Amino acid sequence: MSIFKACDIRGKYKIELDEGISLNIGKAIGTLMNQKTIVVGGDYRPSTSTLKSALIDGVVWSGCNVIDIGIVPTPVFYFAIGFLSADGGVQITGSHNPPEDNGMKVVIGSGPVSPEDIQKIREIIEKGLFLQGKGNISYVDVIDDYKKYIKKFFKGGNLKIVVDAGNGCFWQIAPQVLRELGYNVVELFCKPDGRFPDRSPNPAVYENLRKLQETVVSSKADFGVAYDGDGDRAIFVDEKGNVVPSDVAIVLYVKYILKKNPSVPVVYDIKCSQIVKDAIELEGGIPVMEKSGHAFIKTTFLKKNAIFAGEASGHYFFREICGDDGLFATLKMAEIVQNIGAISYQTQGISMYATSPDIRMSIKNGDEILERIRKHYPPRMITLLDGVRIEFDDGWALIRKSVTEPLITMRFEAKDKNRLEEIKNEIFSLIPEIGKENEK
Repeated sequence: MSIFKACDIRGKYKIELDEGISLNIGKAIGTLMNQKTIVVGGDYRPSTSTLKSALIDGVVWSGCNVIDIGIVPTPVFYFAIGFLSADGGVQITGSHNPPEDNGMKVVIGSGPVSPEDIQKIREIIEKGLFLQGKGNISYVDVIDDYKKYIKKFFKGGNLKIVVDAGNGCFWQIAPQVLRELGYNVVELFCKPDGRFPDRSPNPAVYENLRKLQETVVSSKADFGVAYDGDGDRAIFVDEKGNVVPSDVAIVLYVKYILKKNPSVPVVYDIKCSQIVKDAIELEGGIPVMEKSGHAFIKTTFLKKNAIFAGEASGHYFFREICGDDGLFATLKMAEIVQNIGAISYQTQGISMYATSPDIRMSIKNGDEILERIRKHYPPRMITLLDGVRIEFDDGWALIRKSVTEPLITMRFEAKDKNRLEEIKNEIFSLIPEIGKENEK
């Protein structure tokens, strides 16, 4: 599969992504930006320093100027672009992927990168249509400025919070900022190491959070938070040690934020539970569904001037900072708990649906399957925003093609477990060549 994805660039180091490719990506981005100023940062992965150095060489070769901000969380990278009045940037990071992977999050201009931008970078490389010039490199440390910026939005409090940095980029900044705002912080895996020896960098896989759950309970903390490798996602654990599904966290944010800001748009991704739409409508907001993917959610979030946006993967976007930030999400959750009460108390009133995990199936004829399912149901039941989503009176089914692998992914939700199984069986009956035995 190509390293050029819909929203970013990703691949296995030395196999799909190496210094030579990174150099050409830098040249292509520099060509696209055409003598502008670009911020470059990176994460702690062992391959980041060499990929970053090669990318910077390519950007400078093309005639653009580079501001190197060192090793920083992705939210700090986003902050730096605006703070330094740059025209865009590249963050070298594998995000939540395994340590042998790496990639690049790209910002071109004022908005999120588009699939068209990523394909332009690819085309410039394939055709060798590079512009050549002579840029320069400067080095700026923006971490203290970021900390001052993020703290100005919050009054602080006195809760006890367990911070699981997962050996990632927020290992130091998050505990520091929380303590400076008065919180009692218990550190977990707050030693930076891009090999991620303590847990996988993906906190959305709940098995990775067992130590966090135990630590929250044993330390009698008010809640815990786990970040991914580059710090733009956050997953929460309540004071009883229960993982808070991202859909539920989104509902908590929605209820709190819309109390003060009714009748405004809230964006959520197509994989979110029905509880999200229900909460937005109940609190007087305007629900806006968007396809999954950081760039898609952020683009719609900005275009609609939404007050908030949430993804099932643990990305939370806030109007105050015009984007997503795992630390900001933590501080906002702390504010909610401080003002309203324990997370478990707040979640008691949320009516949950029966929801399946993502079901991944190896398949080659994904397009044919999607078309078969689409034709089986009347148009009034179909949403084609991202794959095929079928809306039943008491549930839904989502079938999508993977953009990175020869797979289709499915997700189901219904009013109860029995109805969930009925919907799953109905969809599976339309694709007998796969069968339930292929369910993963």
